[in-house]
Amino acid sequence: MSAEESAHEFIVVVVEPETPGNVGTIARAMKNFGIYDLRLVNPPELDPEGEAYGFAGHAREDVLPNATETTLEEVVAEYHTIGTTAVSHEDSTKHVRYPFKTPVEIADSLESVETKTALVFGREGTGLDNEELKMLDEICCIPADHRYPVLNLGQAATILMYELRRFTVSETQLPDVERERASEEEIDVLYRFFDDLLEATAYREHKRAKTSQMMHRLIGRAHPTEREVATLTGVFRRAAERARDDRE
Repeated sequence: MSAEESAHEFIVVVVEPETPGNVGTIARAMKNFGIYDLRLVNPPELDPEGEAYGFAGHAREDVLPNATETTLEEVVAEYHTIGTTAVSHEDSTKHVRYPFKTPVEIADSLESVETKTALVFGREGTGLDNEELKMLDEICCIPADHRYPVLNLGQAATILMYELRRFTVSETQLPDVERERASEEEIDVLYRFFDDLLEATAYREHKRAKTSQMMHRLIGRAHPTEREVATLTGVFRRAAERARDDRE
C-alpha cells in the first residue's frame, strides 16, 4: 500500500522531553518521513531562537511551530498507541514491556488495518515508565547490541518513522528503482558470445558445459537490463576476437 493509498493517520507524542534540542531533532525526522502532527506532554519552553529550532532544520517552518501540548490520557482516548522502550533481559512474565514488536513488525502489523496511530516516545533519561506503558496498546523495541541497547530519543524516533515510511511517504528523492529485464533473445545472444569466448580462449573443454551453466544461473539471478546485456555481449565478443587474433 502506498502512502497515497494509506488509510493511516500518524501523530508523534513526546512525553516530558527534557531537552529542546531533542524535540527539534524529532521534528526534523518527522518531516523527513512525512509526519507533521507533533504533540508534547509537559514540554520545556521552545524558544524560536533556541536549540529546538536550530536542530529542526526545515521542520522549523511547519512541524515545530505547529506542535501542540496534550496529555497522555487524551492521546490514549483518541488514538491507537505505540510506545517505545528499550527491553533488556525481559521475558513473558514481564507483561508491561512484553510482548514487544520491532519497528518492522509494527509496520507489517499495520499494513492491513485502518488506524489513527500515535507514536509515543518518553523522556531522554528514563523513557516511558511502567504506568505509562500500561496505558498503551503496543510496545515497540528496536533491536540493538545487548551490551548497550538504549538508543537516544532522536535515534529511536528516526528509526521507527523510517520503517513506517510506506504509509507516510508517497514519493522520495530516489530515482525509480523499477527496471525492465532484457529479453530472453538478447540474453541468449549473450550466452552464445560467452560460449564463443570460452572456445576462443581454449578454455578446458571438459569444463565448458559447467562454466556455461554457471553463467546461465548467474545471469538468471541478476535480471540484467537491455543495456547491461548489450555491454556484456560486446565485451565477450571483442575478447573472443582478440583471443583468436593472439592465437594466430
